[in-house]
Amino acid sequence: MSLAVRVIPCLDVDAGRVVKGVHFENLRDAGDPVELAREYYRQGADELTFLDVTASSSHRQTMIDVVSRTAEQIFIPLTVGGGVRTPEDVDSLLRCGADKVGVNTAAINDPTLISRVAERFGNQVLVLSVDARREKGEQHTKSGFEVTTMGGRKSTGIDAIWWVKRAEELGAGEILLNSMDADGTQEGFDLEMIRAVRREVKIPIIASGGAGKVEDFPPAIEAGADAVLAASVFHYGKMTIGDVKDELRRHGYTVR
Repeated sequence: MSLAVRVIPCLDVDAGRVVKGVHFENLRDAGDPVELAREYYRQGADELTFLDVTASSSHRQTMIDVVSRTAEQIFIPLTVGGGVRTPEDVDSLLRCGADKVGVNTAAINDPTLISRVAERFGNQVLVLSVDARREKGEQHTKSGFEVTTMGGRKSTGIDAIWWVKRAEELGAGEILLNSMDADGTQEGFDLEMIRAVRREVKIPIIASGGAGKVEDFPPAIEAGADAVLAASVFHYGKMTIGDVKDELRRHGYTVR
């Protein structure tokens, strides 16, 4: 585990606006991404994550503009994901101000993307974003957790625990572990899933999906996460970055 626990707001961006829903559905507007990023920086966020939730080619230039404008105003690490398919996509995002780049579907389709990006830019640049859920239907995995795509709507049949272990071997520098069962529910992080991943990988884990109150954050760290990520609870003013850090301090965790 890193020396200090990181608190990371996530901004899901669609056509230049921040949106949020439940299980990636019924998205509603949550504001301007650059303004929100500036506010979270002021509150003491350790990093920021932008996810292009539609990630179509028509939105790529919009996202680059958002990242570029944000990078000019905040001075903390910025991770950008969504629609990243090639090392050239990574290069474009790094050039416009991103510090790290998240990959998801493209890495599932071609796992060599992980090693190619890591070899070209360094492991620290590559964040593997994993949208995982408890298996449903006829797909069965050894761990009981499966990887999904399309915002949790498409099952891959890939064992999520096997996948994060393989990604670490290929050169991923960090795992953004998003529970699709908990996403947007505000009922707490999936602690069982965090523990299962922690047992298999040594690289940092960012816990995502389910934060609803400040008391939800310390258990995620106890389960093995190195950082905690949340979206709607910050966007709609339910809590601040400082509130989360105060709660983590009360439980004996070091924060910046």
